[in-house]
Amino acid sequence: MKTEKQYTEEYARIGGIEQYLLHYRSKPEDPVLLFIHGGPGQTESFFAFLVEEYAERDYNIVYYDQRGAGKTWLRNKKSRPDTEILKKDLLEIVLYLKKQYGKDKIGVLGHSWGSVLGSMFALEHPEHTLCYIGCGQVIDIVENERTGYAILKAAIGKGANKRDQRKLERIGAYPLPQFDLKAYRKMGQIRSLQGKYKLAQDFGRTVIDLWRRSPIMGMRDLVPFVTGMSVNMQLMRELMTYDLRKKGSSYQVPVYYVLGEKDSQTPIALSTKYFETVQAPDKKLYLIPGAGHAPMIDDVETYRQVVRESVRRAQSLAESGKE
Repeated sequence: MKTEKQYTEEYARIGGIEQYLLHYRSKPEDPVLLFIHGGPGQTESFFAFLVEEYAERDYNIVYYDQRGAGKTWLRNKKSRPDTEILKKDLLEIVLYLKKQYGKDKIGVLGHSWGSVLGSMFALEHPEHTLCYIGCGQVIDIVENERTGYAILKAAIGKGANKRDQRKLERIGAYPLPQFDLKAYRKMGQIRSLQGKYKLAQDFGRTVIDLWRRSPIMGMRDLVPFVTGMSVNMQLMRELMTYDLRKKGSSYQVPVYYVLGEKDSQTPIALSTKYFETVQAPDKKLYLIPGAGHAPMIDDVETYRQVVRESVRRAQSLAESGKE
């Protein structure tokens, strides 16, 4: 027996190219949340079903594949993104969704690399933003990597695993001052070790399993997972100089952080320290016990609850006219 699809897909003309949007709709009068994926270049629409299907949700949510990622890349293989292009794309997508859903403002949720775009959008375009939700929040990528490396080194030393100690020694200095293929390879080796010690998200078997179960994935959709980093190399170079603290901490919109307690890929010590300085009409930090860099996978139900509460708080504030 066939069940009714919980989602709708479309390609919208954004930034002069066709970009993929995945909608999980609630009631028309409910607020709208835009999910901005991480990477760069690693779409997360493939696991949207895990969070959104049959969920009790009083908001509409839209996932999209950024230029250089996922289904958007498959239709636009010659397009190479940089930060400024993606910021323009994001603004155009928000304006498009405002018109499509008939809303004055749209909430934005940024995960990992998406938290870079999301934070900048909330700071620069409060007139379009209902709220900002940061998950796996990036503050300073170099400091993130340095802190994560120190945590990994301590974990390997505590476990007295000689083989992993030698692996770490062979990797050598980390992080490197600039991003290139050598730095990319080192990052991959570090992520592998972090995954082994439960310090970073294991995107090996997890991705394969979710991809197989995803209702929107086909064989062609595996290709962008392989090409993602090479297509987005310029973004990674730009990300190495990013520091959210230099962009300020005064927001004109509600700000909520959803962080995995065990996240050492974007270490929570840095995120929480920055969050303490945030000035906003409303703010709250949610720490999900036992979860890592991807709490929407590690603890789906708690993640759903805190995102739902965040949107409700922002919507209530908007309706009260206190923004």
